[in-house]
Amino acid sequence: MKFATKAIHAGVEPEPHTGAVMTPIFQTSTYAQEAPGKHKGYEYSRTHNPTRTALQNNLAALENAKYAFAFASGLAATDTLLRIFRPSDEVLVTDDLYGGTYRLFVQVIEKFGLKFKFIPMQNAQNIEQHLTSQTKLIWIETPTNPLMNVIDIEAVAKISKKYNITLAVDNTFASPYLQNPLDWGADVVMHSATKYLGGHSDVVMGVLATNREDLAKEFAFLQNAVGAVPAPMDCFLMLRGIKTLHLRMQRHCENGAKIAHWLRSHPKVEKVFWCGFPDHPNHEVAKRQMRDFGGMVSFILKGDDLEEAKRVMSSFKVFTLAESLGGVESLCTHPATMTHASIPKEQREKAGLKDTLIRLSVGVEDAEDLIEDLSQAIG
Repeated sequence: MKFATKAIHAGVEPEPHTGAVMTPIFQTSTYAQEAPGKHKGYEYSRTHNPTRTALQNNLAALENAKYAFAFASGLAATDTLLRIFRPSDEVLVTDDLYGGTYRLFVQVIEKFGLKFKFIPMQNAQNIEQHLTSQTKLIWIETPTNPLMNVIDIEAVAKISKKYNITLAVDNTFASPYLQNPLDWGADVVMHSATKYLGGHSDVVMGVLATNREDLAKEFAFLQNAVGAVPAPMDCFLMLRGIKTLHLRMQRHCENGAKIAHWLRSHPKVEKVFWCGFPDHPNHEVAKRQMRDFGGMVSFILKGDDLEEAKRVMSSFKVFTLAESLGGVESLCTHPATMTHASIPKEQREKAGLKDTLIRLSVGVEDAEDLIEDLSQAIG
C-alpha cells in the first residue's frame, strides 16, 4: 500500500454497528463486561480506547512499524521511552535539539540518575569515541531543530547495533511522509504529532513507533501504568489531520524551497539553514534518507543585530509569531527566547544557535504572499 492510501485508510475500518466511515469518538472512560475479566478487548480508556487503537494502527503503518503508541504530548512520549532505562545509564544526544527535550533530559530526568552527553553528530564516525559501557541510548533529531543539521540514520544505526545500544530518532521535522527512520535501522521513532501529523495547530500529541517486540511491551505497560494518554477527541482530530498529510507535505516542501532560495538571494540575509541546498554539509545524506527537504527554514540577518531580528519578527502580517510548527499556517519563531529558551545561552551558542536566528515553519499558503510578507518585514 502506497503512502497516500495508508494515510487515508490504514487502521481505519467502517464502524460495524452503523457503517460510519469516519472512526467514531468513543467518549467513554469504561466498558461493560459480560463477566469479571470477560470483555470485548476494552475495559478502561486509559488502557485502551477504540479511537486511539485506530490511530495507533494508522501511525504504525505510516512509519512501517509493527507497533505505535500515542501519548498526550511529544514530551510524554519521550519521557516514556526514558523510563525503560535505569540510574547510571547514559544517553548520547545530538547537541542541536528541541529546547523542551533538553529541559526534560537535564532538568527532570537527570535527577533520577540518567546521564546525558551532548555531542555533534553530523559526522557519525565521531560518535564511537564518546560511547562508554554505560551508553544505552542514542537520541538524534534529523533534520535538527532549528539549525537543520542532517544526521545519517543508517550510519548511526550501524554503530548502535555494533554496541547493542538503542537508537531513537525524533522524526518531527520530517514527518513519516519524508522519512522513515526504522527503514534505516533505528529502533524507535518519536514524533511530536502536534506538528506535521496533526497539521492544523489544534491538538497536542506524541508518538512512539517501533518494530521491536521487547520495546513495544515496555511502551504498552508504561502507557497504561503512567497514563499520559491522549483523549478520544484528540485521537479523532489526529486521524482527520493525517488524511491530508501527503497533500500538505507536498506544499510545505514546495513553499519551503521557494522561501529558502528567496532568502538566500536577499542582500540583508547572512545565512539560510535548509538541507535542500546542494552545499548543505550533509545534503547527500538528506537526499538519500529523505523524500524531499521539508518546510522548515531558519536564517540569520547580516549584522547579527538582535534588535533588528526582533523588529523583523514583529513586522510580519501573514507569518504568525508563535511557538510550534507544522501547521497549515506559516509561523515565525525566535528559538533563543521561545522554543529553546530552556537551553543555557552558552550551550546554545556552542551548538551554533545564535540569539539572532529566526526559524520559519513555512505553511501551505500561496508562496508569493509569503515572500511578499518576508520582503516587507525584512525591508
